[in-house]
Amino acid sequence: MTPKECIAGAITPALSLLPGKMDTPAARVMLLAIGLQESHLIYRRQQPTGPARGLWQCEQGTRASRGGIWGLYLFPTTSSTLVDLCAARGVSHDPVEIYNALEHDDVLAAGCARLLLYTDPKPLPSVDDVQGSWNLYLRVWSPGKPRPAEWGVNHGKAQGAL
Repeated sequence: MTPKECIAGAITPALSLLPGKMDTPAARVMLLAIGLQESHLIYRRQQPTGPARGLWQCEQGTRASRGGIWGLYLFPTTSSTLVDLCAARGVSHDPVEIYNALEHDDVLAAGCARLLLYTDPKPLPSVDDVQGSWNLYLRVWSPGKPRPAEWGVNHGKAQGAL
């Protein structure tokens, strides 16, 4: 999928299902850059056999860890929005069901990725803040293999696609 196809087919529809304040150019750049970084907008299941799902490679997490999809389910500022997102996508409001659907529903995956970004207490970095966006990605996604050399290129592609 190209960046523009991702915007049209996943990001824009997802953001239309979330509160209006979540749809900003900064959010769109972050979502696209993370999608490029995590899956190259190709893989909906972590390669070669990892636990992450969807173009944004979200993990299920656990109730105890309060991370991943479980974190969205439990986090006070995202839990009610997640209920609405699930209803709009026809997915049961259950962390396991949501996690399983991410692999096949790019709109749900984009919506969950945006909600994950929303859990960070800091404001989103501006669209041209490569370092700030990298720092946010590291804080929220905690990638096992971060690949910093690719971030600037992916962030640039995200900016260019908008």
